[in-house]
Amino acid sequence: MLPLLLVACAATGDTPHDQRANIDRRTEEVLDRLYRESPAAEKQVSESAGYAVFSNFGVDLFLVGGGGGYGVAVDRSSGERTYMKVGEAGIGIGFGVKDFRAVFIFETEERLRRFVTSGWDATVEAAASAELEGKGATAAGSASFTDGMAIYQLTETGLALRVNVRGTKYWKDSSLN
Repeated sequence: MLPLLLVACAATGDTPHDQRANIDRRTEEVLDRLYRESPAAEKQVSESAGYAVFSNFGVDLFLVGGGGGYGVAVDRSSGERTYMKVGEAGIGIGFGVKDFRAVFIFETEERLRRFVTSGWDATVEAAASAELEGKGATAAGSASFTDGMAIYQLTETGLALRVNVRGTKYWKDSSLN
């Protein structure tokens, strides 16, 4: 199951250049959508040290779950782009599929640099989400900075119900940088 899932989550394209172009295009699409659905996010991004945008896909089947995706972190002052991967694994009771986008906004250069060089780990212990008419809940209002970072999540498709322990890791993609 996991190898098939990771193939489904890979950035598409025949060459690293094509893959980076695909990630950049999707990043702009996600930001445009975020700004329409949460206008405060546009100001946060414009005043931030940088941001990162990820496309994620996850599956929960009974006692195990996993997922992955890709994205890019952008340093607003230098324009430098760091292409990254995301992976997640979980154990617990669950069933479902979820396709979503995550946008991280970094308040300081130091917080952005720490994310890019060290990655980021997150653990979620319980979650439930449902889609209406094929579309998920989206970011609303504004996210405040916590530990120098604000996070928005935009759900694309899927239905998931789970009670589990899940870890998520973000890291540099050595094949695209």
